[in-house]
Amino acid sequence: MKIKLEIFEGPLDLLLHLIKKNEVDIYDIPIAAVTEQYLVYIEMMKELNLDVAGEFLLMAATLIHIKSKMLLPVSEEITEEEESEDPRLELVRKLLEYQRYKEASLELDTRQILGRDVFTKSHFLMDGIESDGTLVDVSIFELLEALKTVIEKAPKTIGFDVSIEKVTIADRINFIMELLGKEKSITFFSIFPFGSTRADIVITFLAMLELTKMHVIRIFQSVEDGVIRLYTPEIISQESEACP
Repeated sequence: MKIKLEIFEGPLDLLLHLIKKNEVDIYDIPIAAVTEQYLVYIEMMKELNLDVAGEFLLMAATLIHIKSKMLLPVSEEITEEEESEDPRLELVRKLLEYQRYKEASLELDTRQILGRDVFTKSHFLMDGIESDGTLVDVSIFELLEALKTVIEKAPKTIGFDVSIEKVTIADRINFIMELLGKEKSITFFSIFPFGSTRADIVITFLAMLELTKMHVIRIFQSVEDGVIRLYTPEIISQESEACP
């Protein structure tokens, strides 16, 4: 079963995420390292049976092509005055244009988001304790990054197949909702019990994404400490309505 998500972002979002994560200059992208990391994300999405659109694969091919061009030796016939154009230049142009578009879009949406998706310290209670900093939406790529951390700690097994596991996505949906029924919010890592197998982790992650797709839960990250937490819309609404 392929899972198609409304919260999925595009290949340019993934590249911007990798540039930010690696803290590199967008005008001087280390194409080899970024390409390698990009391909790791693609493999993770395929392993999770997420619907990887053709544009992701096209970007992968583009990155590999740029990488190969940069590895080619510079022709001796090209003088300093006739230096060939940097193979990364067109990609940088697209990233900058897309970044400007996103920033403009966020600016237009700021008034609607304030008080709905972003909560200041004085406006939000987390597990009965006032939260530090603000809470912001989490991208799918940040969730995949957190998932990698969980999988790396899982017991090592030889291969796995989701289809033959006894635990189902429905089981994990119930598990997550039971946890949220006991607490106002739960951390991302708390939905993966200690000793969970790789298959259990993948199924739980898919269950979380399915709940997000159905708008049953919301996922936010603290700007202060980077902690990712899951909330129910009802809890968020009650807390925000209680604010003066």
